[in-house]
Amino acid sequence: MTGWRVGLLYDLKQNIPADEDVPSDALAEYDSIETVQGIEDALLAGHNEVIPLEGDHTLLDTLRAHNPDICFNICEGRQGDARESQVPALLEFLGIPYTGSKILANALSLDKAMAKRVWRDCGLPTPSFQVFQSDAEALSPALDFPLFVKPLREGSGMGIGAGSVIHDRAALREQVRYIIRSYRQPALVETFLPGREFTVGLIGNSPYSGLLPPSDMYADCEVHVFPVLEVDVSPVAGAGGLYGSHIKVDLPLGPNYLCPAPIEEELSQEMQRLALAAFQAIGALDIARVDFRLDADGLPHLLEINTLPGLN
Repeated sequence: MTGWRVGLLYDLKQNIPADEDVPSDALAEYDSIETVQGIEDALLAGHNEVIPLEGDHTLLDTLRAHNPDICFNICEGRQGDARESQVPALLEFLGIPYTGSKILANALSLDKAMAKRVWRDCGLPTPSFQVFQSDAEALSPALDFPLFVKPLREGSGMGIGAGSVIHDRAALREQVRYIIRSYRQPALVETFLPGREFTVGLIGNSPYSGLLPPSDMYADCEVHVFPVLEVDVSPVAGAGGLYGSHIKVDLPLGPNYLCPAPIEEELSQEMQRLALAAFQAIGALDIARVDFRLDADGLPHLLEINTLPGLN
């Protein structure tokens, strides 16, 4: 059986240039050799020819030279406010099919506030928020402490740590200043949700958008919604209940990953429904992971969606 000529597009962490003054988790989004090798092995097992290609400034030339049938894309992009859209845009420009979401969905996924605005317009639950371009901005009267502060356009728990939960205006100003200075982008400030943390994976596609009633959730919908997974970081000393980049990158086996999550079936179904609606609302394709946290009343709220989720 003959497969396809598959371009495997990636960004090896070891090849990403970084300034000396960037935070320790600045490269958390980029790929390890083990990840790339694992995907290559899986593609080879499907009788495909695999063409490994680094997603750097040479990519335009190497794509033209090899002209793959399709690309398996896990590139995070190198810089800019929509870096995860750069490689999909290049592939569309060249007319090469690729896996994963298209340009707009990747841009929305990376910009957490933009995704939350779409969800809010669709009537989906997400914490109230404000984007800070400067630490001098006044806090919106719609927000009250405690608050949570993180970079606007990062994943892998980057910028999340002990100082992320804020209880007063002085601490808010300090943390916003730190995020803007260290990550060179605006800070997202949102209502802190004190409940448990969950994530839901999806694979497939759907022609619908918005929140469907439970009876119609999977009508004509070729999306597999995986069981809800709970991320319990209580075994990790000093985590403070937060699933940040230090755990995700340095201590990935530290938390308890409980799947299916030990929750009531009604809550599980609601998070699966919301995950699918969040996926559809931004026009995501093929694969994604949607993160949730419960509020003080035990109700789930959408935190973010990752259209380039870790494939571990």
